[in-house]
Amino acid sequence: MDSMETRRNAIVEMINENGTVSFAQLKEAFPHVSEMTLRTDLKLLDEARRILRIHGGARSVQVIIGTDDFLNRKSVRNIPQKQKIADKALTLLRPDTTVFLDSGSTATLFARQFPDQSNLIYTTGLSCATELAELSHPAVMLPGGKLNRYSQSVFGYSAIRELERVNFHQAFLGVTGFQTDAGFTCGIYEEAVLKQTAVRQSDQVIALMDSSKIGVKSSFHVCRLEDIDIVVSDGQLPKEFLAECERLHVTVL
Repeated sequence: MDSMETRRNAIVEMINENGTVSFAQLKEAFPHVSEMTLRTDLKLLDEARRILRIHGGARSVQVIIGTDDFLNRKSVRNIPQKQKIADKALTLLRPDTTVFLDSGSTATLFARQFPDQSNLIYTTGLSCATELAELSHPAVMLPGGKLNRYSQSVFGYSAIRELERVNFHQAFLGVTGFQTDAGFTCGIYEEAVLKQTAVRQSDQVIALMDSSKIGVKSSFHVCRLEDIDIVVSDGQLPKEFLAECERLHVTVL
């Protein structure tokens, strides 16, 4: 394998591992390769549909083609931060309430530690349901819908219609990305609508978000920061985001 092919394979691997990579990160990873060569690499990899070029960098096609990332890939990233988020979120739970639990790796860690108490739990995450199946007291509901085999979750209009019939005390929302101008976003339209439904049907909306999601913008709008009651994070959120939360009276844990 020649050096050009080796480099391009390494670029694809880096992008797939991180989901989204900026051009600055690529230059740092390949310091002996010229900018022009790296831009040519991205152009040709994009044409070969191995990556997707975006403004200022590139994104993994494995994110684009039908999921906000492979669950097994996400589950090994930022584990200490996600564990910290799950621990904090557990303090917000109340018995004898109806809870919406989103899908995702952080939500799965949260479900793994869910107390064995009386709750009605609706979850779109198959991995979350598997963890909750170990408990005897909560009633666990999986809304019907389309299977996202990459993220191991349920989505689609059947699931949305089912959630529209439920009044939730709390919604624990997974987050793909946040930018000030776009708000919270995700990569699949029907998943965005499902999350919007959970937000609308809930008395209290709790976003589970590690700091790596700040500055990430996906295709479809979910909600604004002011639609969230509590942000549970890893303690590393930027000052600008914290200031905006304070201005909008959003609690940060």
